[in-house]
Amino acid sequence: MGKIGCLGDIVFQVSDQVVETLDNMVWSGSARYSVHQRHLTHALTEFTGVDPDKITFDITLSAYLGVDPIGEAVKIWSCERNGLPVPLTIGEKAYGKYRWNITKHEMKMKYFDREGNVTHAVVSVSLQEYLRGSIRR
Repeated sequence: MGKIGCLGDIVFQVSDQVVETLDNMVWSGSARYSVHQRHLTHALTEFTGVDPDKITFDITLSAYLGVDPIGEAVKIWSCERNGLPVPLTIGEKAYGKYRWNITKHEMKMKYFDREGNVTHAVVSVSLQEYLRGSIRR
């Protein structure tokens, strides 16, 4: 089995029995600036800090590729709804400074079996950087 990486206990892997990989990964960041208006002259900008980084990607979940789509989606929902910060590792690389929160998911259910069970879906996941010392309830 080839373990590609993981997001908490969601494992991205490829083997002769299971294929669960991520696609369309985008890592973004931004800075904050304040604009100070001045009378009869140009405004001044001031750097005020850095926003948390964000990562988005898609995960293909297919029973035809050895994955339980709803079971894996429940793991995503559980992390998101409980505010659980999780590590993101791909290959040997740990992404971010500490951990990530799942802030949003969107599940596009493509195929169903005759009992109405989802057999193939693509889940789009949005993460936000969670740093040590972040306030957590």
